[in-house]
This record gives sequence, C-alpha cells and structure tokens, in this order.
Amino acid sequence: MTIALIGSTGQLGTDFKKVIPKELLINLDYPDFDLTKGDLIREKLLAIRPDIIINTAAYNLVDRAEEFPEEALAVNYHGVKNLVDVCLELNCVLVHYSTDYVFGTDQNRHVPYTEDDEPAPLNKYGGSKLLGEREVTTRLKKYFLIRTSGLFGVAGSAGKGGNFIEAIIKKSKETGELQVVSDQILTPTYTLDLARQTWALIKTQNYGLYHITSEGSCSWYEFACEIMKYIKPQIKITPTKSSDYHSPAERPAYSVLENKKLKSLNLNQMRPWAETITDYLKEKGHI
Repeated sequence: MTIALIGSTGQLGTDFKKVIPKELLINLDYPDFDLTKGDLIREKLLAIRPDIIINTAAYNLVDRAEEFPEEALAVNYHGVKNLVDVCLELNCVLVHYSTDYVFGTDQNRHVPYTEDDEPAPLNKYGGSKLLGEREVTTRLKKYFLIRTSGLFGVAGSAGKGGNFIEAIIKKSKETGELQVVSDQILTPTYTLDLARQTWALIKTQNYGLYHITSEGSCSWYEFACEIMKYIKPQIKITPTKSSDYHSPAERPAYSVLENKKLKSLNLNQMRPWAETITDYLKEKGHI
C-alpha cells in the first residue's frame, strides 16, 4: 500500500506520521505540492500512483477569507476538485477534512450536529469548505470525508502561527491575565487522537461522511480555564462576548459535532476533550 500524505509538516499531518508506518507514506508539502495547481498535482500523483490520498492541507484563515474569498476557494474548493479529478483517474481512496464551520446559521442550536444534519455556513470560510465537501461526495465513491473541530497539535497550524493553546499560554505570560470568548461552543480536538481514529477508520473501508471530534463540548473560555489549571492556575481569566472583538467573520455560537456514525459502527475511540490536554502539554514540554 502507498499513501500520499498532503500537508505532512502541518498540525494534523505531523501526527499522522506518528501513527501510520513510515514505509507506507509519501509526504507531499507546499510549495512543491500546491493544491491550486491542477497540472502539477496530477503529474506528481500519477508518478506515485497512491492507493490512498490523505489531504490535511486547507486554507483556514477564517477572518481573511471574508475579505479575500477567492483565496479560500482556490484551496478549499478548486484544490479539492483537482484532487477528486486525480482520484477518479487513479481509482484511489481520498481522505479529506472539513470543519464544524459548515454549520452555524441556526442561532438557537443546543444539540450536537450529526452527519444527517443539513450544513448551512455563516461565513465564507465555511462556504468554501462546504463546496469542497460537495466535490468529494457527489463525484467519488471511495472517500472518507471527515468533519472536525478546534484542532490543536504539537506542530501547530502553519497558517495561524500555532494554535489556541499556544496563543493562550503566550498571552498569559505577556499580560498576566486573559480575556476569552465564552459565547462560542465547540469541541477542542487533539490532532494525535484524530490521526489515530482516522487511521483505524481507513482500515475498515467503511467509506462516507464522518464527524470526528473529541467527546464533550465547551466554550473557548472554558477551554482556556482548563489549560491554565496546569500552566498558571492563579491567573485571572475573564469571559467576554464575540461581539467585543468585531471580527470580520461571524462564528457559530454552537458548532458541536456528534460522532454518530463512528458510534453506530462501534468504532469511536475519541476521548473527552479535557483528558487530552495534559497529553498535549507534556508532549509540547509545558508540563
């Protein structure tokens, strides 16, 4: 078996390299492998002829996408279309990641979204990811389309310069106190757990759409409080509202995903989100 891992140096890609035997992997990374260049990626993938393509690359600058939607569409829609074209040519499996931000317009939502719920994104980033999803689901038969949420891993997100945990720790050292949004509810998800769960799922060949997040949910404020318990328990953390920040992109007030399909197949091995934080902090060297 040959597996092409796109975005192998990113937050999720780095953890896949800890989970999948290295002799199976061929690592593909930007800028040598640019999803927006259809002829280039076709040439490289036809040379490799992988059995499985795992795409962890994405444009995830949520606020910037509001002002420059064409940037998000180039990667999250047209780039995915390019991959789907090659998968059809090679008859190989595509593993592709999407986001909880394909939901959000239901402002009164308090029940986790399942794979059966109809997506309705609030922002242009979510819209670009949904278009990419539809390329996968309407054109391929052999795919794992995985929606996830609030990712954090030791490599950090290259586009964002880290992740929420690192940003919170850095801010706490600089200012001695924190203000964190308390009116957005999600599920923080450790990328090492996500990589392990995805690899277990791939081996079943139960193709389709899956939600894969850690178990449970919290606000960003509650997430920050849990992190600081281990880093700086005496720090003052003040809950704030999203409206205080005037961000270009509107975020869902509630975007919790339920791993319904995994559970129906007795495959769910995702842990509660709070249990994963100490593993991350130890791996990163914070504790």
